[in-house]
Amino acid sequence: MDLRTNIDYRSIVDHMTTAVLLLNADLTVLYMNSACESLFEISFLRAYSMPANQLIELSEDSQFSLEEVLKKTLDTAQPYTHREALLNISLKDRFVDYTVSLLPNNKTGTLLVEFQQIDRLLRISKEELHIQQHQIARQLIRGVAHEIKNPLGGIRGATQLLARNVKDAQIKEYTDIIIDEVDRLRNLADTMLGSRQMPSYEPVNIHEPLERVRSLVLSQTKNKIKVQRDYDLSLPDVIADRDQLIQVILNISVNAVQAMTENAEFFHENDTPRLTFRTRIQRLVTIQGVHHRSAVRVDIEDNGPGIPADILESVFYPMVSGRANGTGLGLSIAQNIMRQHQGMIECHSEAGQTIFSLYLPWENRT
Repeated sequence: MDLRTNIDYRSIVDHMTTAVLLLNADLTVLYMNSACESLFEISFLRAYSMPANQLIELSEDSQFSLEEVLKKTLDTAQPYTHREALLNISLKDRFVDYTVSLLPNNKTGTLLVEFQQIDRLLRISKEELHIQQHQIARQLIRGVAHEIKNPLGGIRGATQLLARNVKDAQIKEYTDIIIDEVDRLRNLADTMLGSRQMPSYEPVNIHEPLERVRSLVLSQTKNKIKVQRDYDLSLPDVIADRDQLIQVILNISVNAVQAMTENAEFFHENDTPRLTFRTRIQRLVTIQGVHHRSAVRVDIEDNGPGIPADILESVFYPMVSGRANGTGLGLSIAQNIMRQHQGMIECHSEAGQTIFSLYLPWENRT
């Protein structure tokens, strides 16, 4: 009995993290697995029979053109490997290692091209480092918040006693200021300590919290900022706490709105401040060290001046802010909530385009 007949090889290849591409002898697409669809941001149905040089765009400084490499492998049957090749995909540069080989015992001349995305591995390592640093910073901040909050109660009580025993209106004005500032510091300390309420998970249509935040932004800005929607309405529900998702989206959106309104001179006469909510399915994504075949991705994009380069890497850390009067807690809280949901937030920013991408696994929790 041949046990190989009971193995679904197509399913195995589709579950691989290596991007696999098969090309005919005429260098057109014959097959691509899920990882390859994710790498090139195109479905197999659209890519089928597409010329390879139309799908794969190598950088101009490559030693050989793609067509030369493929034809040489067809002619000689010798495999070819290129390390740290630079691909341009959807106007984004991605580094990959790729190998081209001719399938053995194949009379039609089918080429196998394997891509290993280097920056994916770097992103995973970077995310793990950021998680560790964020946890250390958060523990430090929580400790500081406790130390601040403890004496504030005594200061407030003593000030209230002083206010009751003085009749001088000017001194009473000063005691009122002290009490107000103590209350402000206590609220800040509570924010630093974070919410003690456990998330209430339930199936959530991701567009519901997005629409809620969109309404809030439009009402608060009095329609001075254009809020665009680019939704994939076929997305599955995610298992999440609806109120906490609203908090995450609101924190990011408020930061974007403030950055745009405080830098009105950045916009030209024909350009207006714009906030875009976009939803998509992200194929083959690793979140907190766990590999997911797909996840729901929410992009919150603005066309403001961007985040200063010197704080971009640490923008999710507590007390880091690009604004003079910012607390630096909003994004830290948002990232912490997403991690409680086994998700994450990524940020890409340059002048004229800042994108915060939220990733949420949509599979049922175990």
